[in-house]
This record gives sequence, structure tokens and C-alpha cells, in this order.
Amino acid sequence: MEIILNSAFGEVASLLVMAAVIGFVGIILRQPLIVSFIAVGLIAGPSALDLVRSDEQINLLSQLGIALLLFLVGIKLDVKLIRSLGGVAVLTGLGQVAFTSIFGYLIGLALGLGHITSLYVAVALTFSSTIIIVKLLSDKREIDSLHGQIALGFLIVQDLVVVLAMIVLSAIGIGAAADGHGGGSVVVVLSSGVAMVALVILFVRYVANPLTERLARAPELLVIFAIAQAAIFAAIGDFVGLGKEVGGLLAGVSLASTPYRETIAARLSPLRDFLLLFFFIALGSSLDLSLLGAHVTGAIVFSLFVLIGNPLIVLAIMGAMGYRKRTGFLAGLTVAQISEFSLIFIAMGVGLGHVQQDALGLVTMVGLVTIAASTYMITYSHQLYRLFEPVLGIFERRGTPREPNGGSVVGQDGCPVLVFGLGRFGAAIAVRLQKRGVRVLGVDFNPQAVRRARALGIRAKYGDASDPEFVSELPLARADWIVSTVPIHVGGLSHEDTRRTLIQLARTAGFRGRIAVTSHTARDTEELTVAGADIVLEPFQDAADRAVELLTGAPETERTEIPEIDGEELRTA
Repeated sequence: MEIILNSAFGEVASLLVMAAVIGFVGIILRQPLIVSFIAVGLIAGPSALDLVRSDEQINLLSQLGIALLLFLVGIKLDVKLIRSLGGVAVLTGLGQVAFTSIFGYLIGLALGLGHITSLYVAVALTFSSTIIIVKLLSDKREIDSLHGQIALGFLIVQDLVVVLAMIVLSAIGIGAAADGHGGGSVVVVLSSGVAMVALVILFVRYVANPLTERLARAPELLVIFAIAQAAIFAAIGDFVGLGKEVGGLLAGVSLASTPYRETIAARLSPLRDFLLLFFFIALGSSLDLSLLGAHVTGAIVFSLFVLIGNPLIVLAIMGAMGYRKRTGFLAGLTVAQISEFSLIFIAMGVGLGHVQQDALGLVTMVGLVTIAASTYMITYSHQLYRLFEPVLGIFERRGTPREPNGGSVVGQDGCPVLVFGLGRFGAAIAVRLQKRGVRVLGVDFNPQAVRRARALGIRAKYGDASDPEFVSELPLARADWIVSTVPIHVGGLSHEDTRRTLIQLARTAGFRGRIAVTSHTARDTEELTVAGADIVLEPFQDAADRAVELLTGAPETERTEIPEIDGEELRTA
């Protein structure tokens, strides 16, 4: 304890050890690291062990982490995604922001918060965590699905809103600090913002590409340059009154058009995570547990509002635009939490003197509750949909005109083979069957995969193999085979096997034909056979057999099973 308290290095070392241990516990519980890191700050703070003494060093690292976080948001900011998704991303994003802001403000007033505090809290509740949502959807292999793409679209809209909110609040804060004569200061801040944007445009137009191309010859120098770009823009933004956050984001935008942005982002992501650890530790250590207890009622009310109200407004907007209730429900669940930006936003308000420290405690409690709860909600999204599906009909328009569909691709004579999953393997099977004169209907929940299959001449329909309503509407009575090449979901808390679900749904819908599914392990093959699969395809084994035939000129007479290896061995291989 003496070493920790008398040495900044020892203090940081002890915080890192605590973060590793508590983070490991969080991983076991399948919780985002944000929750674990805030818990580290609470435990190390004055309310518990009182280990945090090097406030200046930790705050410096946390501020650099915030600048780097916004830099990486800016470098990946792709407005083209909003345009490609049409109006649904913009309308859903802005609608959710407006709904949450207005009703959150009214709830804050009803709970006795002041007008400014209620406004800050309401705006903070509108931001959802891009990092958490993308991670969970990627684990579930739903990032390319329709609801996943729509979620990404309105997350970008939220990112644009948070940037605008930070600029406005920075200008107001400068103006308020000028003893009642802040009009000129506001003009100065806004003028500085315009000047920085102009600087970014000139940098992108004339400097960014040739400079990064030259720096890319030494990858280490490219990374150092990117960090320097984020730091200097953040410093300039802070100096002119825009704040480090806006400066860091503009630094990212200045490099977003370069061909090396993915390389820069990949190299800096671990550093961002490391530095943000200190932001959340500083945040947790600054909170008084007794102060948190004073806002339990408010935290519960706001948490329920975010967990229930945000998904409902997304569901209502998407339903009014002509999307199916299932798509709206799954997309809506992604906004059932607040993000790290919410905490940064409130911390910015505390720094400007607009709100008190207890508002930060309130929003932090809401963040802990909603992030933890929404992780389970997104992981078990399909089970939740089946639970609430009977009462969601009011959110769906007849015909769902905006939902991708198969149109008239399925004739009245039906198709003998239905292929679920139009990735490389599924599409290859469909193409080869059609070359042999077998009519095939392909099904995939990725709109891009559906379009690609149709370009190859495959009859294709958008839909999810785990959706009972969709499966029952397929022409199963006139089909002889169902072939599933859909990959299984192996991440997260649940182990949702779409293959077994499809077998059950098809049989329940009256399908009397045969079912073929894919497997990658001998154990899986046995379990799928017991579950009702007539044929289990093993792509790796089949490819190995075919390779031996080509190499030896003779068919392989005996199949040798390759032992199953874990993920670490596979990555090493």
C-alpha cells in the first residue's frame, strides 16, 4: 500500500491490475468493458479503497483517450452509408433523438431536476453506444442484416447530432463565461469552428493523400503522425473554445478520405481502449457512492425510459415507413442503452459549469444499468421477439412496402430446392443446381447477398431462417429439399443454432421433404442428425476428399476426421 500511495507508477500499475481482474470477471458475465472499468474507478475511488491520488496524470491520459476516441469516430465517419440506406436511417435517427430529448426533458422536470440539468440529461440519453452495438451484432453475425445496416445508419446520425450538440454547448459555455457579454465570444467560437472546418477541407484536398502515402512507407511514423494529428487538433479545439472532443473528431475527418484510414484505425484502436480505461477510472473515482444512492429513483425511471421508450419509437417509425415489425423490433433493441459519449457529454457540461457533479452520477448509473441490460436484450433478441410478437402487430403496415422481398421470383409451381444462406458456399450450391436444371429459391437476411444472388441468376428472397412467420410463408409444400448453409452464432451469452431452429420451424410448418445442413465437426454432425437432418454436409471434409481425388486420380475411399481445435490454435494456424 505504501508503494502504491507514494508512487504514481505504482498507482497506475495497481489500477491496471485491478482493471485486468475486474475486466476478466466482466467477460465471464458477458458484459462490456465499460461497466468493468467504471467499477474499477468506484472501487479505487474515495468511497472504497481510496487509491487514486495522481489525479493530474490520470486526467491527462483520459483526455488524450477522449481525443483519440473521437478521432477514430471521425476517421470512420461515412455519410455515404446514410445515403445508401435512404431516408430510414435519417428519419429513425432524428426521430429517436427528438423523442428521447423531449420526453427525457419532461421526465427530468417531473423528477425535480432543473431546466438546464433536465436538458443535459435528456440529450445525453439520446446517444447509443456504437462500439457495443457493432460488437454484439458482429458476434451474432447480424451486422450485414437489414436491421444491422439500419442500426449503423442511425448510429451515424446520432454521431452527427452529438458533434453538433458539443459545438453548440461549447459556444454557449464560452458566452456564459463572459460576464453577460458573451455574444462576441459565441461568434468567435463559431467562427473558429468554421475556420477549422475550412482547414480540414484544404488539408483533405491538397495534403492528406500525398502526405499519408509518403508516411506509409514507415508504418510506425504513420501511427505517430495520426496521434499527433488528433492531439494538435484537440488542443486547437480546446484553445478556441470548441473543446478537445470536436477537435479530435475533425482530426479524424481530415484523414477519413485517405486510403490508409483502415490501417490507422486498426493500429490506434488498442491505444484508444487503453487510454479510455483512464477516462472511466477517473469517472468512477470521482463519483461518491452515497451521491449515487441519492438518485436511485431517477436512475430507475430514466433507465426504464431508455430500455423501453427508445426501442418503441424506433419500432413505430420503421413500421410507419413500411418495414416489418420484426425488422423494427430487432433494430430498436440496439438503441436500448446510452453510450460512452453520454458520459463524455455530461462531463463536458460539468466542466463548463452548466450542471453539478450529481448529474454525472445520475447519468452514470443510467449508463451502467442500460448497458448491462441491453447486452442481454440484444443477445436474446430473437427470443424476445418471439415473446412479444403477438402484441407487435400495431407497428406493422399491411404489405410492408419498404421491406426487401422476393416479389414474383417464386412461381406458382414453386422450387424443388430452398437454399438458406447465400454466402460463397450457398450461392455456389444454388448456381450448380440450376446448371443441372433444378429450380432453386435462395434465402438470406443480408440484402446485399440477395442482390448478388439475383445478379447470378438465382431466384432469391430476403428473410431470416429463424423467423417462424417468414418460414411458414415459404412454398414448403412444393419443395423437396431444404439446404441450410447459414453459419451458427457462437458468440455472446446464448448459443443460437439457426440450423436446429430451421429444422424445427420447417417441420412445424408442414414440410415433408428432406433437409440438408452444414457442419464443421464430427460432434456437430451427430447432433444435427439426431435433431432431424437427413444429410449433413461437411464442406472442409468434402473439399479435402475432392482435393485428394484430383491429386491421386482416384476417389477417396475412407474419410479421416480432423480433430476439433480451439479458437487460439486456429488463429495460430
